[in-house]
Amino acid sequence: MSAKKGDWVQIHFIALKPEERSPRLPEDTKKVPLEIKIKGFLENDSANIGDIVKIKTNVGRVVEGKLISINPVYEHNFGEPVPELLKISNQLWDILEGDSK
Repeated sequence: MSAKKGDWVQIHFIALKPEERSPRLPEDTKKVPLEIKIKGFLENDSANIGDIVKIKTNVGRVVEGKLISINPVYEHNFGEPVPELLKISNQLWDILEGDSK
C-alpha cells in the first residue's frame, strides 16, 4: 500500500537512545529507547510502508520517521469500567437530587 502527498499517515522514530535518557528514570525505563509514534499529513510526493518520510502534524510541526500506517485509526479508549466508580456516580446523583437512600 502506498501513500501520496497530503495523506493522513503515522510514523515511528526513536527520540532518545537509552544512553541519552535521564539518569533519574527508573532502571527498567532507562534501558530502552524513547520511541515516538505520531500522526500527520505526508509531505513526500509518495511513500510506502517502511520508507523514511516527513509529515506535518495538525499543529504544523514537521517530523521525520519511518512510515508505519496509512490512514491510521484512533485506537485509544477509556479502558475497562471501574465498578467502584460506577457506584459512586449513582450515589452522587442521589445526593444531588436530594434522595437520601
